[in-house]
Amino acid sequence: MTRLLKQSIAKIAATDYVRSAISEQADLSAFKQKPTPVVLAGVFAIGLSYVIGWPAVAFFGILSVKLHNPWIVAVGGPVTYGLSHVVFLLGMYLSGAKYSLIFLRWLTRVSMEKLLGWADRQPG
Repeated sequence: MTRLLKQSIAKIAATDYVRSAISEQADLSAFKQKPTPVVLAGVFAIGLSYVIGWPAVAFFGILSVKLHNPWIVAVGGPVTYGLSHVVFLLGMYLSGAKYSLIFLRWLTRVSMEKLLGWADRQPG
């Protein structure tokens, strides 16, 4: 099992994406720069999507029980959750793509360095 795992780690480490992330020492320094208004709008939209997501669905559920009308949550829940999802996607479009790539590149470098270190210490 260890041999198969080591081979898998080596194969992943050989990809261009991982090699460039490690060789360029991908970091999170881009997060230190002042965010643009578009990025701030995106982050605000992502935060808003969480506020109008499950809390609103829960509110419709409570309202539905209080008013003895299951249609409130049956219709309002999915509509509200769908709206929340659209707002989240807008936020990701405005700000998430740039920062997600930076974060994932850093995470790839850190993870693979740890995995490669672990694989080197394993016998066989």
